[in-house]
Amino acid sequence: MKKLLTFLVSMICVVPCLGQRICAYNPIPIPQEVTLTDAEPFVLDNSVSIVCRGFNAQMRYNADYLQAYLKDVCNLNLHIGTTGSKSIVLIRKNNKKQSNEAYTIKIDKRSVVIEGNGDAGVFYGIQTLCQSIASTQGDVQNEPAVTLPSARITDAPRFKYRGFMLDFSRHFFGKEFVMKQIDAMAHYKLNRLHLHLTDAGGWRLEMKSHPELTQKTAYRTQSNWRQWWDDGKDRQYCDIGTPNAYGGYFTQDDMHEIIDYATKHQITVIPEIEMPGHSEEVLYTRPDLSCTNNYRTTGDFCIGNDAVFDYFTEILKEVSELFPSEYIHIGGDEAGKQAWKTCPKCQERIKKEGLDGVDGLQSWFIHRIEEIVNGMGKKIIGWDEILEGGLTPGATVMSWRGESGGIKAAESGHHVIMTPGNPLYLDMYQDAPPFCPEAQGGYYPLNVIYAYDPIGRIAPEAAHLVDGLQGNLWTERVETEEHVEYMIWPRLLAISEIGWSPTDRKDYDDFHKRALREVARLEADGYHPFDLKNAVGDRREYVIPIKHLALGKKVNYLIPYNSSYVAAGETTLTDGLRGNWIYGDGRWQGFIGRKGCVDVVIDLEQETEIHEVYAYFMQMVGPGVFYPGMVEISISNDGENFETIKHLTYVTNRDEPHGFRDFSWAGNAKARYVRYKANSGATGGWLFTDEIIVK
Repeated sequence: MKKLLTFLVSMICVVPCLGQRICAYNPIPIPQEVTLTDAEPFVLDNSVSIVCRGFNAQMRYNADYLQAYLKDVCNLNLHIGTTGSKSIVLIRKNNKKQSNEAYTIKIDKRSVVIEGNGDAGVFYGIQTLCQSIASTQGDVQNEPAVTLPSARITDAPRFKYRGFMLDFSRHFFGKEFVMKQIDAMAHYKLNRLHLHLTDAGGWRLEMKSHPELTQKTAYRTQSNWRQWWDDGKDRQYCDIGTPNAYGGYFTQDDMHEIIDYATKHQITVIPEIEMPGHSEEVLYTRPDLSCTNNYRTTGDFCIGNDAVFDYFTEILKEVSELFPSEYIHIGGDEAGKQAWKTCPKCQERIKKEGLDGVDGLQSWFIHRIEEIVNGMGKKIIGWDEILEGGLTPGATVMSWRGESGGIKAAESGHHVIMTPGNPLYLDMYQDAPPFCPEAQGGYYPLNVIYAYDPIGRIAPEAAHLVDGLQGNLWTERVETEEHVEYMIWPRLLAISEIGWSPTDRKDYDDFHKRALREVARLEADGYHPFDLKNAVGDRREYVIPIKHLALGKKVNYLIPYNSSYVAAGETTLTDGLRGNWIYGDGRWQGFIGRKGCVDVVIDLEQETEIHEVYAYFMQMVGPGVFYPGMVEISISNDGENFETIKHLTYVTNRDEPHGFRDFSWAGNAKARYVRYKANSGATGGWLFTDEIIVK
């Protein structure tokens, strides 16, 4: 009951009096506990001093940060000193039984005391205070003073890892942009920045030991990654200085500056060096390290070649010296493995080590790399494929192929970071796709992300091994800085609150109000977030069931649906429920093979007068989902002899990246059986439909 009362009190909107700005303590992420008291409020004005206790370089930075923020937001000029009759006091303590990110804030008439358990705790207490002050109501211009109601705030994070990954390989974004995102991440208590620095799209980090990596592969011939990648044999990297070259990389000086800036903002920068797959750019410079001597035929390193491990020892040594993070991310995902099956060196390695084929070879490689990394005083993180074949206890698994990898890892005693593609891949649509820039294909709006729980399916005894969660932005279709910000904000706000706040404090309606406020603030600060207030939301057809003559009637599938997209099985096409904006929502049924054929017969159970037959199909060009190239609608009374009442062909327009079309017949007829047939024609690919409607 006490917690409930505390929660209700903290959510009360304090209505400002004329000429005042009154603070309400409702930041993102929402604190663990906020208790308002009856004591007189603290008035924040130019008479207030900022006082540090437990002084060190980071505490000085914390004080400078607070001073600059209040100057910028409130036009207040606060003095930093050792004493003051009215003061904001920053206290650094060291309680080893608490998270070093924990803090308390005590507010009364004479002082605001922020007591943090370490530098991070003080910094996060400042973020809560700053965000609360920025959300005050009243006349900002005429009254710079802010009234802070007397209160006690007690707070600590739910998870120690609250991260964001940005893919720099497909598209490069520079130092200033990274630091701009660090500013916002820190404000919302996100504390891990994972840099995907290497992949087929280009190598993005200067290497003193291998300068050819950036000289030859940091630039390519096209900015559009998809077009460049699909060019196949014409796919080209180009040297630095080539006219019209596209790309870039971080110098080591750049990275030192980013790391230093992130450290001051309590963010750990984690580098990812992709291996053994996704390495076309490396194999372009070192074809001798592949099985085929050709980067276009395989992106996998030759694991039977000892020179590969000499190479990675040099690379990882330099990376480990540059990044203070205790972890190096080694990728480990989506190795093709095909070349290993016929490579004499790889086959000899399998034989010599007694491995179980190419899967065992990949596991052996991960263990060998882990030994190299451990020898440098670091630990590895890898995508969940690194689980295959077993891991040493120090490795951490990042679960991206759903949650199963994370569950398996935790139950095996490994630390886990949950980052399942559904819903934490931020390259997916966050609103109605026809109204959004092109995305990868999924549909994960803010409420879907906010509902995610990293330990929802983890056994209670293994839950302590879940370190946290991470949102990932892959940039195949995200070319500009503005587009990056559109994709990540405000969805990172939801990830922040999931990672920090206790589950009993989460409330989506309240969060949505706070997110609207923060989106406006981000816009005012020069960011380009998604326009949350004007979100379209779910597809209208998805929300409203449809009634029609075939509702609940039996469907005979002459060609089966695909086992990956069964929806509701054999009841899908006549259950009255239509799909949302994407094919993976459990309502769209998928067909592929035989040129993507749909061929079904609906039994209306008796001869029925019909006037319309139609079905909607989806097009999503990126993942290969297309409108049908041919549709044929026919009717019968005996279920054997069918009369065609509509035959149409359609030429797919690939310039329509996402859309919905109905393919229909209208007229007058009588029939018991309705047959609906569609195929993808010359286009190939997937067909998805959600309901065959008979009226």
